[in-house]
Amino acid sequence: MSNQEKIGDIFEFIRNGASIKQLDGKGGIPITRIETIWDGSIDKNRFGYADIFENSIYKYEKYFLRRGDILMSHINSPKHLGKCAIYNGIPESLIHGMNLLCLRGLNHMIFPRYAMYFFQSIYFKGLIRKISNQSVNQASFSTSKLKDLKIPLPPLPTQKKNAAILDNADELRRNDQKILKKYDELAQSVFLEMFGDPVTNPKGEKIVRLIDVATKITDGVHAKPDYTEKGIPFISVKDITTGRLKFDNCKYISEIDHNKYFKRCNPELDDILYTKVGATYGRPAIVDQDINFSLYVSVALIKPRKELVNTYYLKEAMANPAIKRQADRAIKGIGVPDLHLNMIKEFVLPLPDLNSQHKFANIIKQIEKQRELTQQSLQKSEDLFQSLLQRAFRGELV
Repeated sequence: MSNQEKIGDIFEFIRNGASIKQLDGKGGIPITRIETIWDGSIDKNRFGYADIFENSIYKYEKYFLRRGDILMSHINSPKHLGKCAIYNGIPESLIHGMNLLCLRGLNHMIFPRYAMYFFQSIYFKGLIRKISNQSVNQASFSTSKLKDLKIPLPPLPTQKKNAAILDNADELRRNDQKILKKYDELAQSVFLEMFGDPVTNPKGEKIVRLIDVATKITDGVHAKPDYTEKGIPFISVKDITTGRLKFDNCKYISEIDHNKYFKRCNPELDDILYTKVGATYGRPAIVDQDINFSLYVSVALIKPRKELVNTYYLKEAMANPAIKRQADRAIKGIGVPDLHLNMIKEFVLPLPDLNSQHKFANIIKQIEKQRELTQQSLQKSEDLFQSLLQRAFRGELV
């Protein structure tokens, strides 16, 4: 095991960013925001702007990021707390904004990429949970407590070797993630090629309301149930935000409660689930597994009329930005967005002939098969990365 040093002793500073009011429609030099590092990298599409140009940069000079600076989320939902990304010099000018910490390492002690990988480790995430203040939907930790945490610190050459190995493993998993994203884009591309934009409706398809092509549109149980360690899966928004129904991290309820809830909302194979509450509202997923489960109120259930609409066509139509814009206009609620069922029922979409829908569904099923193979590859590359990550900080990698 390497010597351990306090995090505060190996960084030149750990500080919050500049308090700058960012507004839509502004330009100038980009400013980081919480969502800038949402996927563990610097996302150039998620900067803020405040009309800061070269003639006024003197006000913010100390907040300009340097190559190798690490940005870390210290105020976020518990799941994303401690998430970090490293600045690699792109874009050339980037201002460190509020609500992310900037950690600038002492070059003679810490290699930035080694530190970043430590911050991604399960061990560090466990330390973060111990120093965090938790509330219902948000958690935070103080800079002073972060500085007191310790990091295994081998000599710089060893840090660089570890980081290089982890870079290669990280590239494998990121490549798989990119391929998965391409498959999702391909599905929408095929949809547009076959049916056109749902807004302009270039093929002049019949326009129908969602309720016209469904036998039932409802939502899950409104009362919070009593969860059990095992039992019947209880699905909420978080279990379908990827556009697919996942049971990996769902909660469970008793069979007695399930039988009671099932009378109101009975999800079955080839039904569609639709997120209706929270920041990820407006995302559909197909029930593609023949498993008994119940739904929370945050998820809508749509039962397609099979004689009118194919489930796979309907799912992709509802995933299209045109339908999402209808959801944006219909959203209600202050603080927590909420789509009401009566608004969802009135969504409109083109309805091509059923044969065309079936042809589209067959293409999508082939895409899904290939996507599943890539998903399996991603799981293997993710497992490899996590294994190497743990070995690196136990001093077992090089």
